[in-house]
Amino acid sequence: MPAMLVLHRRTAYIRSGTVPQFRPIRPRDSHWETGMSLASMVRPLLILGAGLLVMVVGVGAWMLTGPSSGPAGVSGQTRGSGTASIGGPYELLDHKGRTRTEADFKGRYQLVYFGYTFCPDFCPSTLNVMSQALDKLAESSPATADRVVPLFITIDPERDTVEAMDAYVAHFHGNFVGLTGNDEQIAAVAKAYRVFYRKVGDGDGGEDYLVDHSTFTYLMDAEGNYAAHFAHDTTPEAMAEKMEALIR
Repeated sequence: MPAMLVLHRRTAYIRSGTVPQFRPIRPRDSHWETGMSLASMVRPLLILGAGLLVMVVGVGAWMLTGPSSGPAGVSGQTRGSGTASIGGPYELLDHKGRTRTEADFKGRYQLVYFGYTFCPDFCPSTLNVMSQALDKLAESSPATADRVVPLFITIDPERDTVEAMDAYVAHFHGNFVGLTGNDEQIAAVAKAYRVFYRKVGDGDGGEDYLVDHSTFTYLMDAEGNYAAHFAHDTTPEAMAEKMEALIR
């Protein structure tokens, strides 16, 4: 995302027109029984076939490249090397108040999730999955697990202060690093990771609001490049298995 509060995707529906109905015909004396010419009969079929071909080609291209923007475009946005164009430079504060940049994690794989501490469902459940996956990875391959640092980056800097992030990440894996910043810093890192987020329900201007956001978990390699992503329904076992396969 592809997308939480779940990122609701708009679905396009194609409504077909009336399909011409042809009655059966049979030859008579090597001529058509009706006065309809061969060309006039074949033309509608050619038009229909061409339309289906265009639709199939279009859907195939969409599946291969993904949309041009938004969380569903993860698989389609690529660098020249063919890897997804996700990630980039940032400067944020960690949950202890220290300035952190992407360079601080170079040499380690990063398991990255964007969310917020007031999130009622997907954030805590995903961070639990990440924590369990790291525990499972440590059981099967301790050296591999040591190369992974889990990052929780807020998309709600208004409420997620350093203190709030510190209290929140304490509930999950001990290696979690919580990252926050000002509005501009968070907008920049979210854009780099192609993360969608939007505040909803704050009509009174208070703190009683939710944040719609995409729910992919990203695995970035030791150079900070995209390696894989996981949907919100990925199991700890599947996540651990994928990391063990990719981390070298």
